[in-house]
Amino acid sequence: MTHPVATNAPSSPVDLLHLQLDDARALLHHGLNLSLPSAEASATVHLQAIIDGLCELSLKDPLTGLANRRHFRSVVDRAIDVVARSGEPALMLMLDIDHFKKVNDTYGHQTGDLVLQAVAKTLQGCVRPMDTVARLGGEEFAVMLPSCHTAYGSIVAERIRKAIESLPIPIAPGQSIQVTISVGGAFAPEWVRSTTALWSERADQQLYRAKAEGRNRVLLDQQQEVFVSAEEKNLLFGHLSLGDPAWIESAPTDMSGGNNNGAMQRVF
Repeated sequence: MTHPVATNAPSSPVDLLHLQLDDARALLHHGLNLSLPSAEASATVHLQAIIDGLCELSLKDPLTGLANRRHFRSVVDRAIDVVARSGEPALMLMLDIDHFKKVNDTYGHQTGDLVLQAVAKTLQGCVRPMDTVARLGGEEFAVMLPSCHTAYGSIVAERIRKAIESLPIPIAPGQSIQVTISVGGAFAPEWVRSTTALWSERADQQLYRAKAEGRNRVLLDQQQEVFVSAEEKNLLFGHLSLGDPAWIESAPTDMSGGNNNGAMQRVF
């Protein structure tokens, strides 16, 4: 008796009529003004376009269209990896609109939104296509500049400050206001695997200093020199033979006292 051979039946195509996609389509139309492919033309292409659009939307700040905090963090993680493996310099800027609460209190939150949008557009116009501008929340922005040497970093940060300072922001027919911005920045330690938290903290510290010293100014923390113990140096150079990053950045430690084996040595 011959038994029929079992075969794997092809999966049925996606039926978009059975998927609840109205909210997703509305989000994409409102957030990205995205024109989706026709559902009748190709269900797979239509569904993929919705997925791609939602992924893009999840990485953007809805008010300004800039990268959001989640996207910026992933950009920083990639920059840390490049710096650790190639030694390419990179600069992180933290920026805060000065006296923004006064703008909201005086003119209203709708005007505050106009200010945020104008500042965002100006920031994008001050940097290279390869740089990433993000809105972290409220009136706080951030910029990641890969392959950015010390001299260029100071120039672009000052360019941003001056561009915002001289920007007239129309808020009503025949009426405009101006704001200033404080900028703090930190270069990534070259050849070092830092962390997003440590790098951001250094940039934030410079921003706080800029605020405390009068606002509307730029303060940058330069590349840090790296110190490791003799034992750590031996272990870390061993990693180089495996193609891993050379050093790990850590929080500052107490370097006083100790014997010769634990003495701190500068690595060049």
